Amino acid sequence: MTIPTLTSRELGRATLARQHLLRRSDMDPLSMIEHLLGLQAQAPMPPYYALWTRLRGFRPEGLSRLIESRAVVRIVLMRSTVFAVSATDAHALRGWVQPFLERVLDTNAVYASGLDGVDRTSLTAAARELLRDAPRSAQELRPLLSERFPGADPSALAQGVRALLPLVQVPPRGLWGRSGQPRLAMLDDWARLDPAARPPSPDTLILRYLAAFGPASVRDAQAWCGLTRLAEIFERLRPGLAVFRDEHGVELFDLPDAPRPDPATPAPVRILAPFDNVLLSHADRTRIVSEDVRKRVVAQNGIIRPVVLVGGTVAGNAQVKTLEDAAVLEVTTWRRLTASNRSAIEAEGTRLLRFAEPRASAHEVRFVSDAGVRRADSTVEV
Repeated sequence: MTIPTLTSRELGRATLARQHLLRRSDMDPLSMIEHLLGLQAQAPMPPYYALWTRLRGFRPEGLSRLIESRAVVRIVLMRSTVFAVSATDAHALRGWVQPFLERVLDTNAVYASGLDGVDRTSLTAAARELLRDAPRSAQELRPLLSERFPGADPSALAQGVRALLPLVQVPPRGLWGRSGQPRLAMLDDWARLDPAARPPSPDTLILRYLAAFGPASVRDAQAWCGLTRLAEIFERLRPGLAVFRDEHGVELFDLPDAPRPDPATPAPVRILAPFDNVLLSHADRTRIVSEDVRKRVVAQNGIIRPVVLVGGTVAGNAQVKTLEDAAVLEVTTWRRLTASNRSAIEAEGTRLLRFAEPRASAHEVRFVSDAGVRRADSTVEV
């Protein structure tokens, strides 16, 4: 039987549909967070922007309430980065990716040698004891752990605890309009999870990945979670999956009834959050980020700024700035756009500014090049 081929554009439209980036959703914030298997959250505010661009009428307090009520937690998960996830998913995903986190700890050029000779069972027991009565910051943990493990590198001890134990960053960290250094608590203690509850199987997690990011290859799924040897899971699932190939012949898997829109489906302008997970959850990202643009998305310091999608692919980046009492969105485009494209970016950018800075006296979108500001109508598509 001939296996159908999906073009890069078809893959892009399918993933945008799963991500609710073709049309904003009426889902509640918690349901969206669970559908996406969490929101990347190295910094406190990106999850709010990720929900804004996907949900109709989203307000920041919708997520803040979930964090304060402990229904959503901030925890190290996939690819050893911080995610905002439901407490239930935190329990399921942390246990699944734990081998990856320990492997990263063993190979970390900065911290691995600092843990030589440290018994990890004793380290986790000490950390649990120190966190039993109240959350503590990493700065507070370092000297306390050093007392238990004299001679060991305090920073390495704290990093070891981060990798070995499921620790959540408690509020006010992560609340809209609030600040505060990360203070850590044990996931099970903070979220009051049922210790008898069984986490979903890896097979179920892969099906959920396909629902949010598919169609996808085995390597795509591995890039998303950081784990290897996922081929055996896909083989178990194969009888119930739709199978395709991309334009390079790579085998792709998908849920049979998942949306795969016509490639001619219009893709509206969208401004993605910093570190948006849709940019990082495939080995082959060309469905959304062309190869020549990919290197420009990630800054030298690893920061991923908000990017602008035009026609379903990354066309530039954006940055919110406050100048005196005005809010400005500076948009740097990486390809030539039509005047109508720019008008759409201005409209979406203005909506973003009103969300991010509702009290500003003015909201302005500026198109910026290396030479400075240019007129929004000065470029036409070629």
